[in-house]
Amino acid sequence: MEKAFVAQRVATKLFTTEAAVDQAMVEATELMADLLKARKDVNAPMVFADDVQVKLMDAIRALSEARTAMVGVHSQLGEAKLRLGIRTKMAGELEKFLLNAPQTTTMRDVG
Repeated sequence: MEKAFVAQRVATKLFTTEAAVDQAMVEATELMADLLKARKDVNAPMVFADDVQVKLMDAIRALSEARTAMVGVHSQLGEAKLRLGIRTKMAGELEKFLLNAPQTTTMRDVG
């Protein structure tokens, strides 16, 4: 099988995995927000389910570490692709979006 097609297959899995880690972080942080709001909605004291919040923060931290690891995987696979002599740029959806995004940045006052 041609190297470029194998690399594309791996890249597709990489992008899917990266998106899954990001989505898990979104879900976990939304869960934290919902837990905090729920505690307030039922008028529970601040200490109520504090241990649950600590565990959820541990999970969010672990997801953040997983995301950082995936960034490293992405970088190393990019280097491996070059060592294999694959020069074709096969961008995933995010890369396509970023490549086509306007390159201007505007600043605005806040406050």
